[in-house]
Amino acid sequence: MSNRLFQGIIHQMGDAANRTIGVIDDTGVIIACSELVKIGEARHGIHDELAYTSDAVTVEGYTYRPIGTAAKWEYIVFVEGEDDTAERLADILSISLSTIKNLYDEKYDKNSFIKNIILDNILPSDIYIKGKELRFNTEEVRVVFLIKFLSRTEVLPFNMVQQIFPDKNKDYVISISEQDIVVVKEIKGGTDIREFSRTDVRNQFGMVLQDTWLFNGTVRDNIAYGKLDATDAEVEAAARAAYVHHFITTLPHGYDTVINEDASNISAGQRQLLTIARAILADRRMLILDEATSSVDTRTEERIQKAMDNLMEGRTSFVIAHRLSTIKNADLICVLQHGDIVEQGTHEELLSLGGVYAELYNSQFEEDGVEDE
Repeated sequence: MSNRLFQGIIHQMGDAANRTIGVIDDTGVIIACSELVKIGEARHGIHDELAYTSDAVTVEGYTYRPIGTAAKWEYIVFVEGEDDTAERLADILSISLSTIKNLYDEKYDKNSFIKNIILDNILPSDIYIKGKELRFNTEEVRVVFLIKFLSRTEVLPFNMVQQIFPDKNKDYVISISEQDIVVVKEIKGGTDIREFSRTDVRNQFGMVLQDTWLFNGTVRDNIAYGKLDATDAEVEAAARAAYVHHFITTLPHGYDTVINEDASNISAGQRQLLTIARAILADRRMLILDEATSSVDTRTEERIQKAMDNLMEGRTSFVIAHRLSTIKNADLICVLQHGDIVEQGTHEELLSLGGVYAELYNSQFEEDGVEDE
């Protein structure tokens, strides 16, 4: 939104308020103020004060309130004073600027344009015209991710996704609801994604999750679910690569042993190794491994880690983990704290920083009574 538009409104309301009023942007800098000399000043720490509340807060003689009800505050209004009048003025100013901002966004903002297309709130005949007005390049190839958060998180889902896709010029992160986020990402590459079917895209990914999924059927059928036309030799090779072949041979009927409805006749670690064997057999180009070792003991974790190393070889892999021993060999580690990426680097680089990662890593090895080699 234009700073000039904000300043015009603040200038008009300044005399009526009979107090210093203004607006702070997402970097903490004053971008509009009834006292022009204050524009450009920094108000550090205000965003932190408002991180978990939509109510007004008072800091050092001023009352602050976020503009609007978005998942992430882009702007904050401030009013001189800490009394009830200052709070009421801050409320009025916030509501007024929020309304004007929304009208402005509907006319000019590309995120709103995309959101209206997704929600079918714009006529097909208007899409081309509106795209031209916004100078929206329709020739670029983009991929759309629909992300649904199945449970509530401490940090707002929008904020978490925004951290992963920070390029606002090419990536559009849109909050459809509190738990539903859409990401529209511009991509470059040799293959036009428009030539891909939905099945083609899905077939590029393999997943091993914290909550394993096995069905009521034989061990062989559960592994072969990753490749329905797999031969017995391929299933066994995948099981060997996942370090689960020996366990299978100890079962009453080997690969033909039937797993019951809730897979309670095998341990959590064994269930995880079977899902890894399934992923190895599927042979996807990209992998998502989400807390794959979270529910097993240290010895089983070592076996699963070896299996995961075989699985990830030659592939792009995204690994989410609290047990840091599972990500030591990653090319890039991103450390998230309260939904923000606070550190990133290799294992050695992060240890040398002596920050959040190093503290967590060292504490885990102290608890396990294991020394790093």
